Amino acid sequence: MFNITNEIKKAFNGDAWHGNHVMQTLNNVNPEKAFSHFIPGAHSVAEIALHLTAWTEEVTSRLTGKPAGEPERGDWPEPDARTPQAWERIIFDFKIANEELIRLCESLKDNQWNDEVKSERNPALGTGVTNVELVSGLAQHHAYHSGQIALLSKF
Repeated sequence: MFNITNEIKKAFNGDAWHGNHVMQTLNNVNPEKAFSHFIPGAHSVAEIALHLTAWTEEVTSRLTGKPAGEPERGDWPEPDARTPQAWERIIFDFKIANEELIRLCESLKDNQWNDEVKSERNPALGTGVTNVELVSGLAQHHAYHSGQIALLSKF
């Protein structure tokens, strides 16, 4: 199933057909603006990046056979600090989470991709799906939020 691994690679830091991959989008963010709430009630870029990291870690956890649940960090973690250094750490953590996921995906055997995530179907949590559907969903999740980040970066 190298194809689905390739899809998450492209969404993370490759040649995504929809435009910039998430890492490029994050690296284009002005650190001084990453924590700003430009739209009332909407998340900041930093909050979206933390959300992406949390779900990437949760997908990795599920692929290792752990039961599905909300990410350990929470669905929408709050930034620890609102500084350029904190922003750099957020980007670094996202990068590490994706690299770990890709390593794990590359180690899975073809027959493991059709295994189901250990949980009943819950669309809100993305459970009750196969491993290939899980990783495909994360690639879509990356693209969706990358678009939000790109728009917010224009403010």
